[in-house]
Amino acid sequence: MNGQDRRLPYDAQRVDTPLTRSAIFLVLEVVDEPTAIETVRSVLSSVADISKNVAFRDLTASFACTVGLGSVVWERVMRTERPRELHPFIPVAGDVHSAVSTPGDLFFHIRADRQDLCFEFERQLLAQFGSAVRVADETVGFRYFDVRDLLGFVDGTANPDGEELADATIVGDEDPGAAGGSYVVTQKYVHDMEAWHALTTEQQEQIMGRSKADNVELGGSTTTQKSHKSLATVKDEDGEHDILRDNMPFGSPAAGEYGTYFVGYSRRLWVTERMLERMFVGEPRGCHDRLLDFSRPVTGGVFFVPSMSALSRLAAA
Repeated sequence: MNGQDRRLPYDAQRVDTPLTRSAIFLVLEVVDEPTAIETVRSVLSSVADISKNVAFRDLTASFACTVGLGSVVWERVMRTERPRELHPFIPVAGDVHSAVSTPGDLFFHIRADRQDLCFEFERQLLAQFGSAVRVADETVGFRYFDVRDLLGFVDGTANPDGEELADATIVGDEDPGAAGGSYVVTQKYVHDMEAWHALTTEQQEQIMGRSKADNVELGGSTTTQKSHKSLATVKDEDGEHDILRDNMPFGSPAAGEYGTYFVGYSRRLWVTERMLERMFVGEPRGCHDRLLDFSRPVTGGVFFVPSMSALSRLAAA
């Protein structure tokens, strides 16, 4: 994706930041203390200032941070009605696999071409939050070769770009109170690499729907079993509905942990939810995404990324 071609409204948070070399995915819970909400509001209103302070150390490193809020804390923190589609992550139960829902009030998508900048931002952020939050999950991601996941396939090929990007990711006049914002769904997938490597390359390609070496889309299957690519594509009478994926690999060979952190930004939350239903339940039912036989979700969250002006207003309220 060419970052110069990605255009969002000026007031939107930088969900369009091109894929960087490093990232931290940070999910926090707000503690049940009398002063916690005010502390959270103060810190969120200063995220832009913390970002500038860190980004200034290397202006070529593409530093960015996107912050989202969950439905449980939305009204208490923002003091406005929640966006129309915002709700907790709804578990998806298929006949074989399930998408789980896990706790989380705040989501920070921290990224840069230098890991030290991500580290420094997270350090300053958590220092300002103090005891008002606790960490629900922290995952450190990295770019793997030519934008591949640890399964060996190029990830994010079908992302929207140019003028299509804003239409796919940024809420408009259909929800005036949430205009300029974006829904984001997060899931942490852990891979069974031993089982995956036991497959032939041809079997892996049939599951993914793309060739492994050169990322060429494969033809449709003549059977009812659809590929991951097909099941992750949502179409209806209005055409194909895109989301913006900013997935990243994570892992530790020493710990035997290998995975992908899924981040999906969208203008319409139902699009991502429909995608997950197709993957886990199957279409037709029972023909689930075979990638799930080798990749298991251990977290699941839904957040809304408000506009920059909505965050800045927290300082004055």
